[in-house]
Amino acid sequence: MKLLFDKLSAQCSKLTTEEYSTSFSLGIRLLNKKFHAPIYAIYGFVRFADEIVDSFHDYDKAALLRHFREETYRAIKDRISLNPILNSFQQVFHDYNIEQELVDTFLDSMEMDLHQHFYTRSIYEQYILGSAEVVGLMCLKVFTENNNDLYCHLRAAAMKLGAAFQKVNFLRDVKADSQELGRHYFPLVNLNDFTNKDKSAIESEITSDFREALPGIMQLPLSSRKGVYLAYTYYQVLFKKIKSLPAQRIMTERIRVPNTHKIGIMLQTLFFPSNLIQQ
Repeated sequence: MKLLFDKLSAQCSKLTTEEYSTSFSLGIRLLNKKFHAPIYAIYGFVRFADEIVDSFHDYDKAALLRHFREETYRAIKDRISLNPILNSFQQVFHDYNIEQELVDTFLDSMEMDLHQHFYTRSIYEQYILGSAEVVGLMCLKVFTENNNDLYCHLRAAAMKLGAAFQKVNFLRDVKADSQELGRHYFPLVNLNDFTNKDKSAIESEITSDFREALPGIMQLPLSSRKGVYLAYTYYQVLFKKIKSLPAQRIMTERIRVPNTHKIGIMLQTLFFPSNLIQQ
C-alpha cells in the first residue's frame, strides 16, 4: 500500500532533519503534532538541495542539482516519487497549496551557489529571497492551513524572519563560505579585511529584520507560535553571541550555541504561555 511508503517517506524526512539540525528539530517539537511531518518534509527537501551545492565536491554538482530539480518537478506532477524525501515533499506541496513559484525560486537560488562568488546588493537580495524567504513562506503555508487571508497578512513578516535567519547563518559561516567555498555573500564587503564597522552594518540590518518579523510571530495561530518563537529565540541567542565578538574572531571560527543551551531555550519557551510571549 502506498500509505506504508508515505509513512516511510515521512520518517526519512524526519531523520534527515534530526541528523542535520538539532535546533530545527527542537523547534518542530513545539509545533502542534499535525505540523511535524509537513515541516520535516520541507526541511528534508531544502536540505538535500543545499547539500548538493555545499558538500558534494567530488561530484558534478550542476548535474546533480539539475537532476534533483527534474525529479522534484516530476514528483509534483505525478504525486509520487521513489525518492522518499521528494515523495513526502510533493504531498505537502499539494496538501497546503504551495505555489510552484516558491519551489522554482528556491532551486534557482541553490543554482546561484554553483556559479556566483561575489554578490552585488541586488543579487544578494535575490539569493536571500530564494534560499530563505521562500522557505519561510512554504512553512507559513503549512501553519496557516489554506487560510489565504491569514497567509497574505503574515507573508511579509515570514519573509523578514527567513532573511534574518539566513543573514545570521552568513555571519556564523563566513569563514567556511569565504575560505572553503569561495563565496562572498555580503555586498561591498572585503572579507580579506573584514572590519568591525562592516560587521556592525550587517548586524544593524539583521536587527531590523528581526524587529519586523516579531509581530508576525505573535499573530501566528497557537498551533505554530511556540515552535516559531523557539527558532526566533535560538537565533537571537546565536546572534547576540556573534555580536559580542570582534570581526576577526568570526573569521577564524564557527560560532555555536551549545546543545545544553538549546534545550534550555526549548524548556523556557515550552512553559511560557503562547499568548503572553513578548520580546
